[in-house]
Amino acid sequence: MKETLPGGLRVVVEPIPHVRSVAVGLWYGVGSRHEDDKTSGLSHFLEHMFFKGTARRTARDIAETMDQVGGQLNAVTTKEYTCIYTRVLDEHFPIGLDVISDMALHSRLDPQDVEREKGIVLEEIKLYEDTPDELIHDLLVQTMWGGHALGRSVLGTAEAVQAFDVADVTRFYEAYYCPTNMVVGVAGNVDAPAIVGSVAAAFDGHQGGVRPPDGGAPTRAVKREVRRKDTEQVHLAVGGTGVPLEHPDMYGLQLVSMILGGGPSSRLFQEIREERGLAYSVYSYTASYSDGGLSAIYAGVSPRHASSVLELVRAELLALARGGITERELQRARDQVKAAMVMSLESTSSRMSRLARGELMLGRVLDTDEIIARIDAVTLEDAHRIADTLLNPDGLTLCAIGPVDSDLAPA
Repeated sequence: MKETLPGGLRVVVEPIPHVRSVAVGLWYGVGSRHEDDKTSGLSHFLEHMFFKGTARRTARDIAETMDQVGGQLNAVTTKEYTCIYTRVLDEHFPIGLDVISDMALHSRLDPQDVEREKGIVLEEIKLYEDTPDELIHDLLVQTMWGGHALGRSVLGTAEAVQAFDVADVTRFYEAYYCPTNMVVGVAGNVDAPAIVGSVAAAFDGHQGGVRPPDGGAPTRAVKREVRRKDTEQVHLAVGGTGVPLEHPDMYGLQLVSMILGGGPSSRLFQEIREERGLAYSVYSYTASYSDGGLSAIYAGVSPRHASSVLELVRAELLALARGGITERELQRARDQVKAAMVMSLESTSSRMSRLARGELMLGRVLDTDEIIARIDAVTLEDAHRIADTLLNPDGLTLCAIGPVDSDLAPA
């Protein structure tokens, strides 16, 4: 069920009568790509501030209220959206909705809390800088997309966060955390019309707002970026062009990536880890956004093996591009992708996320059978075309973090 309330807020509900839990999420179409140099990291910072108390509840009250009913409460910020969500027993849905709507609508944004939270986020940024196997993925998109907003780190920069004040936070919140840029998703043991009524009552009187500018579609640079760091391993990331959400090749690219490095039976895992013992962690992945995307490969290796591993990656990419995918590999990838999707939907939280994210990003909810049909429709010819077009090893961006020089020789 979907309904748009008078103030512009969209509500999507999926009743699941055989479960006893309910997941509810408030989704905003604002993330790191909607920021600039001054506001870099502000979406993530506001996510933190939602937990610092409201006009009715202190931060402790929020935590104790949810613990009292055994509920789960969390939030996430990405490049394109922010979500506050909770999962509770069906009988406690009114409490869960009341808590997260109170957090979203009546966050007190106290100046002292802002100053305190700046310190916490700055420590989070430092922690991230000390985690090169995560940092390398941010370095990759920053290098691939240059100064485009989609390449910004969700955490922001230390310089920008240090400069935040309560006026900055309030302006950003009032501009973009509004009904017309928001979706409420609910999945679980609920009555859909009653849920819509409850959401309407919780957000009564709130309406309008604008959607933030997104900077337009990114263009990709073919570059190399090596960041010298005194670590035991070299963290490698190789990136190629991806596709946006709803692109006809989105599922085909997922299947090619699964064949390349999506699991223990994948080519990279078998060749680099199992056959040669050159890496513990090696995998590939894809990411699709509203108007752009990427395909990427990661490996963590000893400095002396970095160049060899890159040559092996190149060889596998060439093999794929030259028509080396077999029908057996493609069918296995289809089954893996479909199984992962279907099994994830056994969780009410995942069902809620699918509903709300689809409505927020695409304006519609993708039916599971439709997705399965699109996966099954990918042919061997499609897979070879996608591999040749998007994963050409001569057109990839390379990033590395570790004790190596610009030529990836041990430093």
